Amino acid sequence: MEPCFKRFGPKEVIEWFGDKGVSIKKEADGRMFPSSNNSQTIIDCFESERKKYGIALLTSTKLTSISLVQNQWEISANDTTIIAKKLLIATGSDKHIWELLEQLSLEIVPPVPSLFTFQLADEQLKALAGVALEHTKVTYGILTTSGPTLITHWGVSGPAILKMSAFAARQFAQKNYHFKVFIDWCQEWSKEDIAAWVKEKQETAPKKRVRNDIPALIPKRFWEYLCTKSNVSEFQNWSETGKKHIKNLTENIKNMPLEANGKTTFKEEFVTAGGIDLKEISQTTFEVQKIPNLYLAGEVLNIDAITGGFNFQAAWTGGWHVGQSVASL
Repeated sequence: MEPCFKRFGPKEVIEWFGDKGVSIKKEADGRMFPSSNNSQTIIDCFESERKKYGIALLTSTKLTSISLVQNQWEISANDTTIIAKKLLIATGSDKHIWELLEQLSLEIVPPVPSLFTFQLADEQLKALAGVALEHTKVTYGILTTSGPTLITHWGVSGPAILKMSAFAARQFAQKNYHFKVFIDWCQEWSKEDIAAWVKEKQETAPKKRVRNDIPALIPKRFWEYLCTKSNVSEFQNWSETGKKHIKNLTENIKNMPLEANGKTTFKEEFVTAGGIDLKEISQTTFEVQKIPNLYLAGEVLNIDAITGGFNFQAAWTGGWHVGQSVASL
């Protein structure tokens, strides 16, 4: 996609939306959203453009077959047959469409889910649903991701988790979504910082209960969970807290293992890694190499990305290349 982005990338997308009165904002980690924080803004923009150019839209319509007859496409949908010179398929993750394309002898990379949250068996952690930690790091083997992590009633979610689900999508699928990751809940703190903080507390407030001495960087409910997991009792004070407790606290903050026992779709999104093999299409037009006048763009292809507008960017870049190719004929 890199050369494609050089022709039509994030800069051009922002300008395109800006010309239509839609401003885009960029988060610190590179994720992009409409400034309204409402996806309906983007939908309304596209609907306005569709009506402006008189583009027909058929809803509640199931595509049943596509075939090439005398250099024209016959597209059967419900009880209707549409004849077209050129056909763009941009249907996202759709098993039915992949099966139709497979009939045209196109190679498909087996799809697996991406952008999902992790189900956990830790009931004490899940009891903290709604608690968010802003600067976490998730590790799986040699892979690491950073960002906010949100605790939910089924496990963990948030950008750091969703990014890891994308980067390790195939590995997690191979393990049937039973795997272990390690999480650093507070990247702002090093292990040395924690040791210095504990030493200060033991010197300045030896009789204060550990559970009541909540670090500024950690939410109260989560600190209580950390204490429980680290075997710090309810009435234990700092003077009674020895090396073993401190080691447990440090490890649970900086390198806590999480055992996943399943996945959950993020909101209603369902992104897949896999799809039509990229070798099947032209990098400059997104036309199928061996089938003239058939174009593919978006997630129907073997392209997937992390959350935050990156999948949209890939889809819109592909759509722009198709539009340029068709318009130049």
